[in-house]
Amino acid sequence: MTSRSFLPLVLAGAIAMGGVTLVAGPADAARPERTVPVRLLTINDLHGNLEPPSGSASRILDPKGPLVDADGKLTGIVGGKYSIAGGAAYLATHLKQHTGRNTMVVAAGDLIGASPLISAAYHDEPTLDVLGQMGLKASSAGNHEFDEGYTELQRLMKGGCHPVDGCSPAGEWEGTDFDFLGANVLKERNDRYALPPYFVKSVNGVKVGFIGLVTATTPTIVSSSGIQGLKFTEEVAAANKVSRLLARQGVKAQVVLVHEGDQVTPNQDPSACSVTPGNGSRIASGLDPQVDVVVSGHSHQAYVCKTTDPAGQPRYYTQGSSFGRVLTQIDFQVDKRTRDVVRSTVAAANHIVTRTVAEDRAVADSVALWKARSADIANKQVGRITAEIGITAAPSGELPLGNLIADSQLEATRTGGNAQIAFMNPGGVRAPLTHPGSPAGEGDGVVTYGEAFTVQPFNNLTQVITLTGAQLKTVLEQQFVGGPNNQAFTKILQPSSNFTYTYSRSAPWGSKVSAMKIDGVAVTDTQSIRVAVNNFLVGGGDAFAELKNGTDLWSGPLDIDAFVDYLGKHSPVAPPATDRITVVD
Repeated sequence: MTSRSFLPLVLAGAIAMGGVTLVAGPADAARPERTVPVRLLTINDLHGNLEPPSGSASRILDPKGPLVDADGKLTGIVGGKYSIAGGAAYLATHLKQHTGRNTMVVAAGDLIGASPLISAAYHDEPTLDVLGQMGLKASSAGNHEFDEGYTELQRLMKGGCHPVDGCSPAGEWEGTDFDFLGANVLKERNDRYALPPYFVKSVNGVKVGFIGLVTATTPTIVSSSGIQGLKFTEEVAAANKVSRLLARQGVKAQVVLVHEGDQVTPNQDPSACSVTPGNGSRIASGLDPQVDVVVSGHSHQAYVCKTTDPAGQPRYYTQGSSFGRVLTQIDFQVDKRTRDVVRSTVAAANHIVTRTVAEDRAVADSVALWKARSADIANKQVGRITAEIGITAAPSGELPLGNLIADSQLEATRTGGNAQIAFMNPGGVRAPLTHPGSPAGEGDGVVTYGEAFTVQPFNNLTQVITLTGAQLKTVLEQQFVGGPNNQAFTKILQPSSNFTYTYSRSAPWGSKVSAMKIDGVAVTDTQSIRVAVNNFLVGGGDAFAELKNGTDLWSGPLDIDAFVDYLGKHSPVAPPATDRITVVD
């Protein structure tokens, strides 16, 4: 591990409420002889995608990209709309092309977790190794950094072999060359920081401070067992405490790396600002005026926006898509006298990580080595498909692949668990199963274990609980915003094929769901129903709190094992219909 440039850490409850120094306004033009240029290159939500992502996960809107035909297939003609992007070796090349003397590479979380097998097979050590080669200096923690628990995240940062699986073929893990930051992640017993809250880097004698934040919703979207003893506090208040501390210690140039973001209007230029204001905008506009730039993540969107800070000054707010498909460049000048960012000099843009450049040889070699180490497992054929089984939602909210996974989990839990229906959370379906007929022209109809794992990389348990019909209706109501669990946006559970129901777009929360049927028979409020879901949902994940009230818990196979077994038994598998949910106005 290399040494880190940290100021002394302070207890969360002990940060004084000192005054702040406002940044220079647009009227204070930078004087070249007294300013220092700083360039940030930022990424977010890589999710261990060392190899170029495939299928729809590889495509991104690009005004300079190739044209597509009526079927969405790439024609290769320059001057159109989409590019095929991503891949660590290409990302490394793009980073080098945009790197200057005063450049820092930073990130906004979810660099690991929900990873393809090449990384997940060795607990994401491969991804962290490659990020070290790319020169990453700091990242906020994301919710997926906690997928294997807080203790495992500590091991990844500090070093040592996995306590169960031991060392990887590379030997004992030495730890990261950077830290995951979390100014709003505290230990419940004493309010001490569970992660470093900030990182400070000197650039030509001027210090730049980076404050890390993870979404405060983390407890609802990770398994509760891995974060016991931690609390995730409101983001703005946590960042502002650290901002004031840094300002008092002379660090006036400040950047917030926050793993929270907004949704966007579809089909927009990646450098456009087309966000629908949400938690990301709330944080970006609410942070202390001392904060100069906000780099976001979590929502897997690409945007470059300006918001207004509490002092009325403009402040850039950016995000760079996901899976290494976009690199965000942010440039600004720091006044050597005031040690602050000259706001009028800030500029930002998103660059597509195209595959039209040469791969970085060192990173490509590392990726090839880790791929070889996991090849025997990854390349095993587990089934076949007749066409791409995708993750584009139907109007009902159903994903073809989500429905297929629900079917696989029902089949895996009927014997032993006596499951009658099953549900899959849509956020757990991470990538499509591609086929020669897919828009990108990828895939061969064969599904390998590595491809199946990429779809479902969490190693969740399939579990079965008993709910009454009334409780089941409550669970389905909890899919929608407006309820007491503060669902951030609608999340439609993917149902097994033998369960159907109707929901109303216009009905008030609590009265949206009707006509529930199992195998065509109407569900009553009082009947007992055995419901198969994964352990993440059983713990109330994704704000489905009613699932925690289920009884008679039974645990079955891992979700990936259920999926692989289903593909093998039913090959070739056709894309299931998305007709299990009826939607009315």
